[in-house]
Amino acid sequence: MQPLRLKDRRSQTLERILKAATKEFSEAGFAGARVDKIASGAGVNKATIYYHIGGKQALYAQVIHHLFGNAVERFNRNISETQSPENKLRSFIQTIAGLVDEHPELAAIMLREQASGGQHFPEMVAQDFARILGILTEILDDGVRSGTFIKTVPLVVHMMIIGAIVFFKMSSPIRAKFAPLVAAFDKFDKMSTNVNGEAAAEIEMLILNAVRK
Repeated sequence: MQPLRLKDRRSQTLERILKAATKEFSEAGFAGARVDKIASGAGVNKATIYYHIGGKQALYAQVIHHLFGNAVERFNRNISETQSPENKLRSFIQTIAGLVDEHPELAAIMLREQASGGQHFPEMVAQDFARILGILTEILDDGVRSGTFIKTVPLVVHMMIIGAIVFFKMSSPIRAKFAPLVAAFDKFDKMSTNVNGEAAAEIEMLILNAVRK
C-alpha cells in the first residue's frame, strides 16, 4: 500500500473530526458539546482541531455547513430542467428525506437550533439555507407559470416539508414505545424509521395536494 499524500491525510483527518463533531453536537447540543470529547472520538488532540478548523463555534458551523452543502449538491444533481414541476417537487422532498435518513444527526441538530431560537446558527449556514429555499422557490414558481401549482409562500411549504420529515424521523423511538397503545403509531411504525420510502411518498402526496391548482 502506498503511503497517503499529505493532502489525503489532511482530508481524512478533517473527515474524522467532522464525523465525531456531528455526533457530539447532535447528542449534547452546542452548549453541552466538548471539544476534548470530539478530539477523542476523532483520534486527534484538541490542538489539531484548532489548527484545521478553529474553536467550537467554527467547528459547529463547519458541521452544519457540511450537511447543508451536501443537500445543495444533491438538489442540483437530482432535479433536472426537463422534469415537470410536480416531479421536481417530488425530487426535492425525496432528496431531503434521503439526507435525513443518511445523516440522522441533522434532524437532531435542527431541532436543537429551533429550540434555542437559532442562538448558535452560523451565518454560512443561513446562506446555505437561502440557496435551498431558492431552489424550492424556483420549483414552485415554475409550477405557477405552467398552471400546475397555486401561488404559495415558499418558506411555508419548506417548513411543511422539513417539519414532516424531521418530526417523523425523530419521533421513531416514541412511536415504537407506544405503538401497542396507539393504533396510528403502530401503522406508521410499520413504515420503519426511514423517511425515504412510504413516509416520503405520503409526505409528497400531501404537499402536492396542498400546492396543486
